[in-house]
Amino acid sequence: MATDDMEHVIRVRGLKTAFGRHVVHDGLDLDVRKGEILGVVGGSGSGKSVLLRTIIGLNRPVAGEIEVLGQNIGKLEESEFRTLATRWGVLFQFGALFSSLTVAQNVQVPIREHLKLPQTLMDEIASYKISMVGLPPEAGAKFPAELSGGMRKRAGLARALALDPEILFLDEPTSGLDPIGAAAFDRLIRQLRDALGLTVFLVTHDLDTLNAVCDRIAVLAEKHVIVVGTMEDMLQQEHPWVRDYFHGPRARAARASVEQGR
Repeated sequence: MATDDMEHVIRVRGLKTAFGRHVVHDGLDLDVRKGEILGVVGGSGSGKSVLLRTIIGLNRPVAGEIEVLGQNIGKLEESEFRTLATRWGVLFQFGALFSSLTVAQNVQVPIREHLKLPQTLMDEIASYKISMVGLPPEAGAKFPAELSGGMRKRAGLARALALDPEILFLDEPTSGLDPIGAAAFDRLIRQLRDALGLTVFLVTHDLDTLNAVCDRIAVLAEKHVIVVGTMEDMLQQEHPWVRDYFHGPRARAARASVEQGR
């Protein structure tokens, strides 16, 4: 998979984010390699989702630079940023679907926002994206309230893929799913990455997801990224939080999997 000489599609340097006097990140550096699935993990309040939202421009940092696909987002005009934003897709926690729109209409939202296409073509694109994420064709006509939690996640993913993005941002994609549904979603993410050549920035607390799909893991603690590496690298770390997280009772399956792969 990714190696050190691969292109970096996301580069974060010296990032500081704060809400009033509360500093969330301070001096945070991070690189995301093209084509990898990077898992971002950290304790409650470590700023995992804040980091994602800052990278995609929803939060304004106090200091530092963020470069996505070779462009410094802090130096872009609004029109330039809007163009860049079409090159990534986002699945927010719980899907964040518009409740008054059908699944197909939800998928078409970014298409309507950024492109001028006839309705028949948008219908075809929505149908294709819905199928791509493993939903049945009839799901397109349903409203979010008529879907299970797992189906809503997939519908949100279909919308994130609507503009054929190069980068996919996922915020706690398996949160709220049962173990079988979470494992199926993990497989889907890896399949889509492999088929579409996506780079995936994945915020999660799910150890099974980290082990099943992530090429590397970045750990947030003490207001910055304290370590980046593979699951095997995480198991070697002596930092107290990293050790407790990756060697605790919930990490047994991950450890067993790594040991079997040696």
